[in-house]
Amino acid sequence: MTLHPTAHWRRDYSLAQLDEHACPDTPWPLFDQWLDQAQSAGEPEANAVNLATVGADGWPSARIVLLKGFDETGFTFYTNHQSAKGQALSATGRAALCFWWPSLQRQVRAEGQAMPLADHAADLYFASRPRDSQLAAWASPQSEVLEDRRALDQRFAEAERLFADRSVERPPHWGGWLLRPRRVEFWQGRPNRLHDRVCFTATESGWLKQRLAP
Repeated sequence: MTLHPTAHWRRDYSLAQLDEHACPDTPWPLFDQWLDQAQSAGEPEANAVNLATVGADGWPSARIVLLKGFDETGFTFYTNHQSAKGQALSATGRAALCFWWPSLQRQVRAEGQAMPLADHAADLYFASRPRDSQLAAWASPQSEVLEDRRALDQRFAEAERLFADRSVERPPHWGGWLLRPRRVEFWQGRPNRLHDRVCFTATESGWLKQRLAP
């Protein structure tokens, strides 16, 4: 068996370091700082995050979504509740997130309980979206099989006609999710694969901060 060329693709990391003693007592100030630095560094989608779920059948699935908010309660994103990820979230209530910012040689991982956002929060965000994105939420039966692209374009045209003379209301099947993390890990690339990993674990008395082996 010969090695695939990817076996020889390597890049050493040496931009920065992460000292657990210098980290705050909770993950949120550090995440805020890292997200802002990723945006300032020119990451094309600094708020893009890999969302991993497990369906009722026990099979894992992952895809990229966009973070649309965060605070001390957790991370917020939006989707079609009838999509594959929406159904998986409804079935298990468990999910994991992974942010990757290659220009900074950093990643952040979070895992925890996912819960649907209140309707008023979903309404507020939906109203801020571009009109065509609002129409697309009505047009796409997300994750369902389509006959062809034309079928999707026809559904979009129907949504345009439906809301031709009025604002686009939020579809009842579309809304937001809050991932309330039980664990948040910060990863900073270091030379020789001896990376820095600082993990925050939620406890009854607050956050437990620990360094992990790379």
